[in-house]
Amino acid sequence: MLDWLSCANPHSLHELGREAMAMVDDCRARCAHALGTDDPSQIIFTSGATEGNNWLAHIYKEDLSISPFEHSSMREPALHYGAATLGNIGYCLNAPENALLQSVMRVNNETGAILSAANGAPLHSDLTQAIGKVDFDIAKLAYATLSAHKFGGPKGVGILYARDPYTLQPYLFGGEHELGLRAGTLNVAAIAAMTTALEISLAMQEENRRRFLKRKEIVLEAIQVEPRQDISSSPAILSLSFPGVLGESLVIELDAYGFGISSGAACSSHSTEPSQVLTALGVQGDQIRGTIRVSFGLSNTEESAHSLAQALRSLTKSFGPALCH
Repeated sequence: MLDWLSCANPHSLHELGREAMAMVDDCRARCAHALGTDDPSQIIFTSGATEGNNWLAHIYKEDLSISPFEHSSMREPALHYGAATLGNIGYCLNAPENALLQSVMRVNNETGAILSAANGAPLHSDLTQAIGKVDFDIAKLAYATLSAHKFGGPKGVGILYARDPYTLQPYLFGGEHELGLRAGTLNVAAIAAMTTALEISLAMQEENRRRFLKRKEIVLEAIQVEPRQDISSSPAILSLSFPGVLGESLVIELDAYGFGISSGAACSSHSTEPSQVLTALGVQGDQIRGTIRVSFGLSNTEESAHSLAQALRSLTKSFGPALCH
């Protein structure tokens, strides 16, 4: 990233601009290859999955059906534009009716559940929580969105994958950037960093998966909670409910111990509304209020997992047994 912080505008015609654009073109090809496609034109650089999700909701509007577990950056614009919500029994989704596109994220950002699409319409999948942690098949997707900061890249950059980019309509106007679909000067330094992070993350996926899973198992075993056996879940996300405890209180108490966890999605951490995801699963109010989310990263050690478990035991020992989502 540092190598390209002071580069020229890649849309300029002079030599320095052409040099920057050559780097962008190289990154586009490398990102395509890393994700499992050989067509660089299918890669549109964005500011992150939030932009890509909003873009697709804006295009498809009422012809879109979304899972009830989508991130707010898909759920809120989709419902604003009149999209339907797929029916569900637990994590099982019912096939959409009269939808031109269905949106089902690969890994839920709150519970870590690995989701599968209902049969039917072409699929968009938010891969933000899946990259470098959970397998996916880009060939089965019409669209995919992702954010670099979830796999070690910088914040504020991401990708919208489109199997057929000419199905997209321009979302940001005022320039001919990104096939004329997204106006705005490209952030070359962030794109360069994201590309390298994407390649490293996918190359190390199996090694990191084992590392995350070990830390997750340490916490579950220490607090004597069995993971749900009816679903597959990300090795990097753990959702726990402690009946009788306020999740926000646990967040504050654990922060004093040096642990940064959350009581829901990070982008909704200041909201007092109950989790839409847990509500869709049929989780009751007292359990929702007592829910925390633990995300494991590359900097976490087995020792830190043991310390977290010890802190959780100390803070919740007078309450009922925890539940794992």
